[in-house]
Amino acid sequence: MAEEKHQGLNTGGVETDNGPGNLALIKRLLRFSWQFRKRCLLVIVLQTLILLLTIGSVNLAGLSIDYLKLVLTGNADIAWPFGIQPPPDTRPFTVILVIGLCVASFALLRAVLEYYNELSRGMLIHVDIVLRLRSLVYEKLQRLSFRFFDRNASGGLINRVTTDVQSTRAFIDQVVVQVFVMSVSLLVYLCYMFSYHVPLTLACLATTPLIWFGTAWFAKRLRPTYLENSALMDKLVLSFSESLQGIQMVKGFSLEKLRIDEFDQASTDVRNKRQEIFWLTSNMAPFIGLVTQVNLIVLLGYGGYLVIHDQLPLGTGLVAFAALLQQFSNQVANLAGVADSMQQSLTGARRVFEVLDAPVDIRSRPDAVILPRVRGHVRFEDVTFSFSSGTPVLRGVSLEARPGEVIAIAGATGAGKSLIMNLIPRFYDPHEGRVLLDGLDLRELKVDQIRRSIGLVFQENFLFSNSIAANIAFGHPEASQEQIERAARIACAHDFIMEMPDGYNTILSEAGGNLSGGQRQRIAIARAILLEPPLLLLDDPTAAIDPETEHEIMSAIDAAISGRTTFIVAHRLSTMRRADSIIVLDHGSIIQRGSHEELMQQEGLYKTAVELQALDPESLAILAANERRRNE
Repeated sequence: MAEEKHQGLNTGGVETDNGPGNLALIKRLLRFSWQFRKRCLLVIVLQTLILLLTIGSVNLAGLSIDYLKLVLTGNADIAWPFGIQPPPDTRPFTVILVIGLCVASFALLRAVLEYYNELSRGMLIHVDIVLRLRSLVYEKLQRLSFRFFDRNASGGLINRVTTDVQSTRAFIDQVVVQVFVMSVSLLVYLCYMFSYHVPLTLACLATTPLIWFGTAWFAKRLRPTYLENSALMDKLVLSFSESLQGIQMVKGFSLEKLRIDEFDQASTDVRNKRQEIFWLTSNMAPFIGLVTQVNLIVLLGYGGYLVIHDQLPLGTGLVAFAALLQQFSNQVANLAGVADSMQQSLTGARRVFEVLDAPVDIRSRPDAVILPRVRGHVRFEDVTFSFSSGTPVLRGVSLEARPGEVIAIAGATGAGKSLIMNLIPRFYDPHEGRVLLDGLDLRELKVDQIRRSIGLVFQENFLFSNSIAANIAFGHPEASQEQIERAARIACAHDFIMEMPDGYNTILSEAGGNLSGGQRQRIAIARAILLEPPLLLLDDPTAAIDPETEHEIMSAIDAAISGRTTFIVAHRLSTMRRADSIIVLDHGSIIQRGSHEELMQQEGLYKTAVELQALDPESLAILAANERRRNE
């Protein structure tokens, strides 16, 4: 199953308020990191080899200093590596030259290893981790129901797929790998320094506990700051995306200055929060630097005393010790960076896991039924639905559409028209009652079969930046050109498509901006009927269309609904007359039903609205309110 493909990411829940403790989250991230153990191990091995080469170079440098002291003073205690020393008659220049060549060889080999280390880290970070995480998040978003998107703004979701995924991958690269390498480095440096002189090592590292305590305090301060920064970034991304999507509205009302000011304020909030983070990190670095310099002062004082009294060699003793202590201090100083990366990655991981752990509340049961043939018989049985614990949007709705019937739905804005349409393809499940297709509860059927049996046309249809043919064949990518053209002819779209520069291969601009509203609707109708679905859902397809274009759209709709069970949200009399039955909704309840002729024989909202030519949602809302007052 798709859930199992998360390989560790989806084990255990993530609370969406405060989230799990750091330890639980770290354990989960480590389980995720285990997927990339081979690449991580390669990076760790390479960095360990680089570490050993660095130590080797330091020892060789110290050896050269001790040898030069021997040549100049005739008095020096030299610790030759592995007991290998030059013959007594070897010229000093030759010895120094050989040591120099060894150092150069180590440097060359280290450069090669660093190249492969950076290459491996790049593959681990940008190919393995980021690609995997983004794929998982995107896959989960595709499977989540509308409820999830009702609760989460698009800006926040975009930020999770981009910024938070990048933050999460930092856990592997800058925490798991770095902590391991740092631990190995510190252990090796400690062993070498203790092998030189135990009291000197203890004296130089006496201040190290201060760094550990400082880092712990620093990490505790960073966590809430990163959480606040993520929330502000969500707001910034949302402001940006809404401004782009609503650019016509912004310009239409001449609100460019207002939107710029709002975006600038969101940017300023993010900047201020980032400055707070930078302030914390900038305070930590000097503190660690000061402590490590104290260690160096201790080394120069105590170590110098030992060298003067011939208790420690100058080159392989004090100089090498100083170099190792500097390397040790650098690794300890990296703790601030690791703590920063840890808090940043934990914050990002919490938000990424919130998506990956979100329940998929609309899914096929393991024993779901597959109908041999969908006839299109739809029945609502006492359906009640609410988006939250508040007032129900639908109350006890019961209706039936037999195969081939056309059901028109009318009502004021918020009456529940679109929700009825969304319940049929099972975008939501009712809280009470049932929606049946061909006599079976939708929850007993395969979700894929339900949705591929339904053609959808909305008031505003989204077209992709692709060819016209690809947009028509969106739900049926393997469709032939003949099938695409047949659907376009039924939707009355073929003629205007052939007038386009490249016909069916014409590339549409974003959201189909190079087409008129009527043309977009006809493309959408063609897309809906390409699969030859037994059911068709038309959610107010002529709402924003002028009368001339409405005639073209209605011609396309007439051809499309032929032989199909059709639900159509409509507010125009011409559409109502085409319906076999009309459902009139008010506050989530059906208050009238029947054909146009039957409803015109009844006193009620529909007849009043038709006589006043006021079938639009706003007018229906006023008329319905008046009707309720009269009934009271």
